Amino acid sequence: ALRQHKPSRGLRRTTLAGGSIAPESLRIIHRPEEIEARLVPGHWEGDLIKGAFNRSAVGTVVERKTRFLILSKMRGCTADAALEGFTRQMKRLPAVLRRSMTYDRGSEMACHPELARRLKIDIWFCDPHAPWQRGSNENTNGLLRQFFPKGTDLSTISQTELNDVARMMNQRPRKTLGWKTPEEAMAEELAAFRSNVALES
Repeated sequence: ALRQHKPSRGLRRTTLAGGSIAPESLRIIHRPEEIEARLVPGHWEGDLIKGAFNRSAVGTVVERKTRFLILSKMRGCTADAALEGFTRQMKRLPAVLRRSMTYDRGSEMACHPELARRLKIDIWFCDPHAPWQRGSNENTNGLLRQFFPKGTDLSTISQTELNDVARMMNQRPRKTLGWKTPEEAMAEELAAFRSNVALES
């Protein structure tokens, strides 16, 4: 099982974007109950891990039900970089696993309408200064700092290297999954989906 050292908490980073990129209709309070209850797969929590001097970043998305992790190489910390990085990696997922993404109010999500259009996905925004509203992602980001310590230049890390780290994370048993791995949990969800489709056809 993974262990992480939890430093004393300070104020979470904020941005000038604040609520301006998050319309009232997309606030987490309006998110459907099936997402909150982790009833079906395909609902993700996203964020960026920032590198040295906030000049580089890696995109992280964690599936809420299975804790399956995807890492995305970013060409910077801008909204355009986040749009391209998340689109590239999440497009690889089957459509049934692209239902929604919950994100904080960082300015890197300024292009969220285009991201939603490209991925055909719903995007929800957490309340300000409420990282616990995407707790699976926050916990995973803390674990990822074992691989990417603060102060690292993340621009030098390739997508292949990120895939290797994600694979290691996805192959580690999780207590919250009954000691199954995220990889096993995701495989079970996909198998169940294919079985249901076969029964219906």
